[in-house]
Amino acid sequence: MVGMWRMGPWAVPWMMLWLFCLLPSARAQTKIPLETVKSWADAFGGELYSIVTKYSGSLLLQKKYKDVEPTLKIKEVDGLELVKKFSEQMESMLRRKVEAVERLVEAAEDADLNHEYNSSLEFDYYNSFLINEKDENDNYVELGDEFILEPNEHFNNLLVNTTYSDIQLPTNVYNKDPDILNGVYMSEALNPIFVDNFERDPTLTWQYFGSSTGFFRLYPGIKWLPDENGVISFDCRNRGWYIQAATSPKDIVIVVDVSGSMKGLRMTIAKHTIVTILDTLGENDFVNIIAYNDYVHFIEPCFKGILVQADRDNREHFKQLVDELQAKGVGTVNKALTESFKILREDLYPFVLAAGLLKAASRLLAFPETPSSQQYFRDAGQGGLCNQAIMLITDGAVEDYEAVFEKYNWPDRKVRVFTYLIGREVTFAPNVKWIACNNKGYYTQISTLADVQENVMEYLHVLSRPMVINHDHDIIWTEAYMDSALPQSEELFASQAQSLLLMTTVAMPVFSKKNETRSHGILLGVVGSDVPLRELLKLAPRYKLGVHGYAFLNTNNGYILSHPDLRPLYKEGKKLKPKPNYNSVDLSEVEWEDQDEILRTAMINGETGYLSMDVKVPVDKGKRVLFLTNDYFFTDISGTPFSLGVVLSRGHGEYILLGNTSVEEGLHDLLQPDLSLANEWIYCITDIDPDHRKLSQLEAVIRFLTGEEPDLECDEELVQEVLFDAVVTAPMEAYWTTLALNMSMETEVGVEMAFLGTRAGLMRSALYVGSEKISNRKFLTQKDKESIFTMDHFPLWYRRAAEHPPGSFIYSIVSEDDSEGGGLPKVVTVSTAVAVSVDGKMGIAAEQRHTSSSSGTQHKYKKGNFWVEELEQEKVAGRSAPDRAISLLSAALFTTPVEISTPSVMLNAESTVSVDSL
Repeated sequence: MVGMWRMGPWAVPWMMLWLFCLLPSARAQTKIPLETVKSWADAFGGELYSIVTKYSGSLLLQKKYKDVEPTLKIKEVDGLELVKKFSEQMESMLRRKVEAVERLVEAAEDADLNHEYNSSLEFDYYNSFLINEKDENDNYVELGDEFILEPNEHFNNLLVNTTYSDIQLPTNVYNKDPDILNGVYMSEALNPIFVDNFERDPTLTWQYFGSSTGFFRLYPGIKWLPDENGVISFDCRNRGWYIQAATSPKDIVIVVDVSGSMKGLRMTIAKHTIVTILDTLGENDFVNIIAYNDYVHFIEPCFKGILVQADRDNREHFKQLVDELQAKGVGTVNKALTESFKILREDLYPFVLAAGLLKAASRLLAFPETPSSQQYFRDAGQGGLCNQAIMLITDGAVEDYEAVFEKYNWPDRKVRVFTYLIGREVTFAPNVKWIACNNKGYYTQISTLADVQENVMEYLHVLSRPMVINHDHDIIWTEAYMDSALPQSEELFASQAQSLLLMTTVAMPVFSKKNETRSHGILLGVVGSDVPLRELLKLAPRYKLGVHGYAFLNTNNGYILSHPDLRPLYKEGKKLKPKPNYNSVDLSEVEWEDQDEILRTAMINGETGYLSMDVKVPVDKGKRVLFLTNDYFFTDISGTPFSLGVVLSRGHGEYILLGNTSVEEGLHDLLQPDLSLANEWIYCITDIDPDHRKLSQLEAVIRFLTGEEPDLECDEELVQEVLFDAVVTAPMEAYWTTLALNMSMETEVGVEMAFLGTRAGLMRSALYVGSEKISNRKFLTQKDKESIFTMDHFPLWYRRAAEHPPGSFIYSIVSEDDSEGGGLPKVVTVSTAVAVSVDGKMGIAAEQRHTSSSSGTQHKYKKGNFWVEELEQEKVAGRSAPDRAISLLSAALFTTPVEISTPSVMLNAESTVSVDSL
């Protein structure tokens, strides 16, 4: 690369070079000795090094850490102890959520016990769709009284009422139905419990009660809006948390009649019935679908004779196949029922497909090696725990099918048979009803598409009866799912923090305890509470994991709850939407180096352990790759189906630099105007007390240290690190200020900014020009997440410098697609590591006890006909040694304009330089 540094004495050599290159431009090619080119490169590199060193202040920072070496200590992080500590904290946090739900269950069951059903009950309640609505006379409509709503930051700034809950009902449920009125009246007893739970644990979010009659009581109360068609389609009974809590895991075989008599509307209704049944299943359930007419066939031949996990992938695949079914031939139900019983009776559970169609083969082999999975799917030989059922969808049955039940299901009747008679014809109704009633099932007739939803849901009440009668208050945790109040922003789409938008739900069933109904097994509903995964990951603070470290969560099914590489969103136009299968991403799909699935299997089994892997980590939107050795530490979260993993990069990721300073000295330097803290990190808890929510993290730390806010709860270890970093880096402000005052606009045009950052998330910055002249105004702001400390990653310039030897400068050129307005690159970011040794008297000790800081420069280019090439490449050889203890502490950025000559100089294979006129 040949160019002229505009203005300044250091530009003279490049001016001479530019003139030299310009002279022969008329000739096609001129050979220049390789030694000459090398001397140019050496001179250019030396000059560039002196410039970036000067304006970064890296040598001064090096000296300041050298001065405090006697007080420094390196603490080695014990990964197993760390992951256990995080797990215990998460268990404690999740236990508080469970206790809140248990209090709601107790209150709901007691309220029902003391309530007498009144068929003529008249009762006004807050209907979430009608609240604050007025008629033409400016009077509040029925069930729509005034309901005060205020924005609340804790609830995504939605308008809510934190003193009262309200009631949501689907459009197809009559809001004055006696069953609804009695249920709503009874559940009024939950209001004080909602409020008390929130006061006890301010980290709680949504709490709710979903009734078996169809109403949904939600706290805090909100205004519920219909969809674009003016319909409220949300039915709590269809939600995964409700279905999982109401029933145990299920093995379901759906048998559908595709004989000629099912043509037309009957086949449409049958298909819709199958789809609705599939929607009631979750990843703890197993399913297959058999179609029959003259012969029996599995609609997916690859799944013949087995049950597959009802995860989202398999459900969607089944729906596509169901849509292709055609009616023809004559129905023979006996063979289909026989095949269904064989599937449910055989011990084929080691052959379930656990993670979608693409992983079928690997899962077939993986499950037999998973003891806990064996226990989960075949508890004492009971298959999918306690519920097995056949769903028969037909327009009639005329055969002698009694012999099939005698052979496979009687007298124990372990498999329930549910029958759905399709169409208005009642000729075969007695036969179809007999099948259900003699196999502990449920019979229903579906005549229209509108009947499907309510009739399908009845089977859940039947399957829940054993739990209700035994009063098994099982606690369930759902898979990850997306908050419906999804923020919309370009920054979110580009960020690695997408998975932090996900949440899980803890839920428990509510039963009737009345003596006269106890034996009937009446399910009143399900209570639940949402747990944002962001709140869980706050318990694994960023600063304890190091520059490349991270924490992740997964379920005992192997699916990811939260992971930095989980990207659940996609763009459709200007809107962000969840990907179809975002919550069924397997751990092996993001930690793909785990080819033998050692990590996956251990975490599914809830084991505690350690694993090391060489990994390739993409950075800078996939433009570069870092080669790392990562140590994986994992353990289960007791009382939940979740496991926690913590990843530490070998070397600097497993060491923490500890310094000591007084509060007074640190506080003085913390107040300097050039200093800021990572606002997404939790130095102090500010989201609980409403009086603290408007405080930045820096303001909170200062108030904590000065005693202005004694109620603030802060991370004292992190605050101590911040104080130490503030003291050591304080001289940088005066250094940069002096440079800025002495900088002549005639000789040093283009140097715009200097900054540094520490492992504690502290940053300092200084401008060499007016803010209006900054080339990249997004840099170091929330609009450029890659350049700042966030909850899920360190800045890009910090991460790159971490993997190169201290003192070497790493150049990053902003590519065309990242430049504002397109065109040529505007800036080049240059980062370096500044190393300080600790206990360096012995060679080995010194090699193991190094700390470093990163600094950088950024060069600004004027527009011209010039293509820029990367000055260095990411290579394994550039990484710091695995056993080197590095704590990255600072960085600096500059922009320097370069005026480029029109000729371009390129080194070719013959070690000559060709000069072409452009």
